[in-house]
Amino acid sequence: MAVLAIAVFMSSLDLFIVNLAFPSIGREYPGAELGSLSWVLNAYTIVFAAVLVPAGRWADRGGRRRALVAGLAVFTTGSLLCGLAPGVGWLVAARTVQAVGAGVMVPASLSLLLAVIPHQQRARALGSWSAMGALGAALGPVIGGGLVEIGWRWVFWVNLPVGVVAMLLALRLVPESRDEARGSRPDLLGALFLALAVGLVAGALVEAADRGWASAGVLGLLLAAASCAGAVVVRSLRHPAPVLEPGLFRSRTFSGAGAASVLYYAAFGAFLLNTVEFLTSVWRYTPLEAGLAIAPGPLMVLPFARLVAPRLIPLLGGVGRVAALGCVVGAAAQGLWLVLLQSEPAYATHLLPAQLLGGAGVGLAIPSLLGAGSAGLPAAHLGTGSGILNMARQVGTVLGVAALVAALEVPAPDPLTAFRHGISLTIAFFVAAGAVCLAVLARRGRPAAVAAAASHPRPEEMA
Repeated sequence: MAVLAIAVFMSSLDLFIVNLAFPSIGREYPGAELGSLSWVLNAYTIVFAAVLVPAGRWADRGGRRRALVAGLAVFTTGSLLCGLAPGVGWLVAARTVQAVGAGVMVPASLSLLLAVIPHQQRARALGSWSAMGALGAALGPVIGGGLVEIGWRWVFWVNLPVGVVAMLLALRLVPESRDEARGSRPDLLGALFLALAVGLVAGALVEAADRGWASAGVLGLLLAAASCAGAVVVRSLRHPAPVLEPGLFRSRTFSGAGAASVLYYAAFGAFLLNTVEFLTSVWRYTPLEAGLAIAPGPLMVLPFARLVAPRLIPLLGGVGRVAALGCVVGAAAQGLWLVLLQSEPAYATHLLPAQLLGGAGVGLAIPSLLGAGSAGLPAAHLGTGSGILNMARQVGTVLGVAALVAALEVPAPDPLTAFRHGISLTIAFFVAAGAVCLAVLARRGRPAAVAAAASHPRPEEMA
């Protein structure tokens, strides 16, 4: 369990550890603005999302421990290249290598967990696993702030010893597992179309602030994104091993968990980046001070995920309602921050209460969303299903970050107004995620619904 948690912690940590390195990177690479630097984050997230499902299928076929170790090796190599990057373009390219490794190791980690842990213990194990992912994402700015004080390249080099140790421990401690039935090769072209669709939408959101939504460039990007998304749907309906498994989406619980995850992680990504930018640009915190200011929120994640959320499930009548409560708590935390926002630093009375409340919401929502989507995944689709759920998280993060960049670049009379736009956007995402949870996930249903919805059963599976 600890070894598998290392993989998800590292991948989530690197989603947001670069946030506090943006000012330092910008100073070293003159001319790099927030829009271009955001691609250091978005390139990682887009490639991560596109690789997850094909990698999950490969892990099911070729061996999940083998995929985990291979992903750790690629991720560690990408981290080394990021630290050596001589320019923004090279850094973005190295981040894509890092993302490929993360996209391989995360579904392998989750599918190994689901394959090894007895079914009656899955809920607690999933809570721990997803809590480590949430903790890694939330601690990204905290750890990044401390490392930036040494040098921004250490934000990436810190992964090297951890990655090597994780590989050695995985080879020694983690049992191998695979789907013994041979299936078709994953749809790599469909994965490419998916990455292009997400990237084009993110590009349109970033460019809309400067060019306008009606400009030819933005409309062209949106049209191209729609075409790529259509290609993904067509290939998923026709390919024997599609990037999006249509049979899994016939389950309301699975598809609802995916949709809610997109919206929740859009809010989560926007909230983290908006807070970091506010602290460093308005309150003039150093990267280390900003990281420490954010730290109390992540400290709330594990106790609420491990202790509070499991006890609320029977009280509220289902994991979907706990997820909805987490979304409401997240929106309330941002609403409190919106009311208290001011240009003069007032951490203890203004930001700290919102951080503590927001961390509690993360601990309630993220494990519940993953648990709702994972419950009842058939053994042959553990890697695929977990890959889709994690892909939804990354797609949401990309869209949230891109939408926030667009909101911050809208002309405003003062910086506070711009950041209020970002907070309002975050609240809207949280509320939308909560509405999906109440409409779809809050209904009682059998976990086996997902398994029954898996399409095209092979003869050996029917037997």
